[in-house]
Amino acid sequence: MTVRVGLVGAGSMAQYHIAGCRNAGAAITAVTDRNEESGRPLAQKLNARFFPDLTAMLASGLVDAVIILTPNRFHAPMTLEALAAGVHVFCEKPPAITAEETVAMRDAARSADRTLMFNLNNRARADVRAIVDFLKAGKAGRVNSAQAVWIRRTGIPGFGGWFTTRELAGGGPLIDLLHMLDLALCFLGEPEPDCVLAQTFDDFISNPDFRGPWGAARMDGITDVENACHGFVRFKTGQVLTLRCSWAEMIRAEEISVSFQGTRAGGMLHRTFEVDGDETTTRDLCELYWQDGARPVNREIEFAREESMGRIESAENFIRVLKGEAEPLNTPDDAVKLMKIIDAAYRSAATEAPVFVETV
Repeated sequence: MTVRVGLVGAGSMAQYHIAGCRNAGAAITAVTDRNEESGRPLAQKLNARFFPDLTAMLASGLVDAVIILTPNRFHAPMTLEALAAGVHVFCEKPPAITAEETVAMRDAARSADRTLMFNLNNRARADVRAIVDFLKAGKAGRVNSAQAVWIRRTGIPGFGGWFTTRELAGGGPLIDLLHMLDLALCFLGEPEPDCVLAQTFDDFISNPDFRGPWGAARMDGITDVENACHGFVRFKTGQVLTLRCSWAEMIRAEEISVSFQGTRAGGMLHRTFEVDGDETTTRDLCELYWQDGARPVNREIEFAREESMGRIESAENFIRVLKGEAEPLNTPDDAVKLMKIIDAAYRSAATEAPVFVETV
């Protein structure tokens, strides 16, 4: 079975999805991008057909699945259009800009009986898979708590562009750097959120001194999102989670981590940077902790580092799921829970009060 894939967007992220599709034996048959100067050359390079828009691509009958690589605002409408056309969807993160949109996407996938997955790519990393296997074997017992961290000192992406424009992005680092929050939910067992208390900060969001190396800057553009968010989540199970997300904050340098504490064992994934955004200056650590009677045991897990942070493997997993060769790394229900927490965190910050989350 050869899965025919259409790329919706020809930006820098496309390279990872192309590699993942090829690894899984898929054929990229179509490309669309509103910037024809980017989209048409990529289509020619891939020996694929270029289309002016998604609607034309879907009408061609040339695709079984699409990969959506657009700014956040377009994730939901494009996903809904593709599902309505009977096409499977792999969508970049975040799933959408609101939980309500994500619920609509999940329900549409169910109605259409089509696969919907999201590029929550850190779930495909080797160190993450080792932790998940440890947890699935019950070796940590009940996981009571977790801490999700992705913080930067100077890392505002695309300063003044769509990343910093609430209408297009849905928010700042909380919705952009959601990967460790997603991993924490995975390690906790995907519990239903009950209550969220959070605070956002925008002290540096309009300061070009805090620009990062990601994306082209527009000094005359919009910067109306947060530069940092800190929060606390309680789940209906009694489990808890703390989160720290920032593009710009007074810390030493960029740090990415998720920790968890269970009744039998705990663990941590940790990546530190000497220079924000410079992958050549990073150090990775994956550890597990438990007690052997009164003796503390700390074990470091060795793993092969994946330079794409799991992006290639994540796209490959989507294709293999369609071919019946693998289980999905994430589900629409996972995405809904993730977005409900993000929604509630923004509401809590706006109202300066805890927000209770409804089960949908």
